Amino acid sequence: MSLKKLKPTTPGQRFRIAPNFSDITQKASEKSLLITRKKRGGRNNVGRITIKNKGGGHKQKIRLIDFKRIKKNVPATVRAIEYDPIRTARIALLYYKDGEKRYILAPEKIKIGDLVVSGEKVAPELGNAMLMKNIPLGMFIHNIELIPGKGGVLGRSAGVKIQLVAKEGKYVTLKMPSGEMRMVLANCMATIGSVSNGDHMNICLGKAGRNRWMGNKPRVRGVAMNPVDHPMGGGEGKASGGHPRSAQGLYAKGKKTAKNKRYSNQFIISKRKK
Repeated sequence: MSLKKLKPTTPGQRFRIAPNFSDITQKASEKSLLITRKKRGGRNNVGRITIKNKGGGHKQKIRLIDFKRIKKNVPATVRAIEYDPIRTARIALLYYKDGEKRYILAPEKIKIGDLVVSGEKVAPELGNAMLMKNIPLGMFIHNIELIPGKGGVLGRSAGVKIQLVAKEGKYVTLKMPSGEMRMVLANCMATIGSVSNGDHMNICLGKAGRNRWMGNKPRVRGVAMNPVDHPMGGGEGKASGGHPRSAQGLYAKGKKTAKNKRYSNQFIISKRKK
């Protein structure tokens, strides 16, 4: 994907950097793989807002993505590269040899007509899914499982690529985009290649209204609120509000909130770069 800079005919277009969608080959989605997305505006089952700054936005449909790639040793042909409104990456429509259709995350540089297949010992080629113990060292992968058979959870955002750097016993070592080195079970599945739409990080919306179309509402500063609404609210004039806190009263701007005793910490070899 590449980006385009628009002619500033309106204030909203002056700083906008937009995708040109040149990589999209089909606008109409496969109806059998669509379900309706019901929006709740950040509210729970009793109607109370539990996630702030959400609401509105354009209607969207959910594309059912095959993260497990459990259809083993059945070749599939890439028929289309499509846009997914609830995902940063592009998706690819696969037609399997037995007639079934499925969506997968589109790897970078995949084209219409390419053949992909998943299995334990398939060729390590672009778009193929296989066990990490059979992937050559140094290759970039995405859509990585943490529990065998549960489906990929790591490396699903636009432009992400994770490098397989070592194998030892029943574990492999992965180098994450953040620089963190992590061990994962070697009998987990992963897909060869990096995720498509790597220029997504350079998009500039250009105006607040476009953010509202995406379902995001404005965020009010705590110091602009009343004392009843926020710990930093109230005061005469532009009062600072004391030490920065969240709406729940927890310290912000420096206080570490991460749990130090996570189960997954034992699999981290080196922390991410700071």
